[in-house]
Amino acid sequence: MATEAATHGDEGGLVFHPMDQFIVKPLFGDAGDPVHWYTITNVTLWMAVAVLAIFALMVLGTSGRARVPNKVQSIAEMAYGFIYKMVEDVAGKDALSFFPYIFTLFMFIVFANFLGLIPMSFTTTSHFAVSIVLALAVFLTVTIVGFAKNGAKFLGLFWVTSAPLALRPVLAVIELISYFVRPVSHSIRLAGNLMAGHAVIKVFAGFAALAVVSPISILAITAMYGLEILVAFIQAYVFTILTCVYLKDALHPSH
Repeated sequence: MATEAATHGDEGGLVFHPMDQFIVKPLFGDAGDPVHWYTITNVTLWMAVAVLAIFALMVLGTSGRARVPNKVQSIAEMAYGFIYKMVEDVAGKDALSFFPYIFTLFMFIVFANFLGLIPMSFTTTSHFAVSIVLALAVFLTVTIVGFAKNGAKFLGLFWVTSAPLALRPVLAVIELISYFVRPVSHSIRLAGNLMAGHAVIKVFAGFAALAVVSPISILAITAMYGLEILVAFIQAYVFTILTCVYLKDALHPSH
């Protein structure tokens, strides 16, 4: 998350660009160089940092597996138990075979979100290219599992048997549209909330350059930063629990 102060424009006014912190830049070469699919960028770097942080917590931190766990092992066990219970409660016991995938999703998103709160870092999950890939992976997994487990009965997800017969075709169209909109809403909810919060903090940081409103700006930044810590966890939780809900629909498609 960028924290540069505002600069003064040609006419003496403040000029700051809150969206600059989301620009994808190559790590090597000039900042203006084109970014290709194979280019190592700031996004690549912070995604790798997130993966290494997860490895450090879940593998290195639990390598001792003490009967009386240390702090790191306790955090890892709490995260494991939290998501395990979520999958079991929301999607059912027959969804526990998908627990490793859902747990990996949660850990990656929550670590990427929190790493994005470090000054001068990059919030990878604020980019739609990242969140859409995560959402599409969930969408394809759920759809394939639905047809593989239920066959044509999976289409019962779109046929609301509890509704009057005359309304069922209309509701089927609505349900179908709603189903294919899932990856869009799933990804925009994650990226949009993170992007908005970081942009607001950058705006307040820009006004901190004005002596008159500097104390107010600092208080606003502190309050927003505290809120963003909460949002970082909540958005990872929401993405994960929606994944569980979608998985439940795939395993039990009938209304």
